[in-house]
Amino acid sequence: MPFIILILTTLGGALWWWARQNPRDAIDMAADAATTVRNAPRRLAFRKQTNAHPVEGIDDPRIAICAIAQAFIELDDLPTKDQRDRLYVQLRSKLRCSEEEAQEMEVLGRWLQGQCQNPEAAITRLARRLRKIDGDASWDLLQDMLGSLVAGELSQNQVSAIADIKRAFHR
Repeated sequence: MPFIILILTTLGGALWWWARQNPRDAIDMAADAATTVRNAPRRLAFRKQTNAHPVEGIDDPRIAICAIAQAFIELDDLPTKDQRDRLYVQLRSKLRCSEEEAQEMEVLGRWLQGQCQNPEAAITRLARRLRKIDGDASWDLLQDMLGSLVAGELSQNQVSAIADIKRAFHR
């Protein structure tokens, strides 16, 4: 424990010394970090609209697919680590995302799902938005992703969610 405290103290001292010697660089670095955090949703094609639900601000079909997949695995219970790992792999392979994009989409997808209050409402709203921004082009991709996330039989809630998605896509 004293060794860890020594390392942390040394790092803190070096950071303090660097900030005192290079105040302009330290301020620029802090401003860059804040700008990066603030622009992350914009970089992922998410725009905020006044007096509109956050789901209506989605312009990238990949974000909607990610959020639907997250809501789908949370329908019955909290998702397991295995389900979250499979979702991450699907985002990287089927949606062709970088590691950073996949992580940002997962966070944004969870937030969008939270804005819809529950997974059922999120799936319905997100499916309608996905149909609106991408038409039928993402139907096959969405089906593949949801199929690969479920191991075993579908629950009653998941069957109902698939029916809602089909209804949103007019199938």
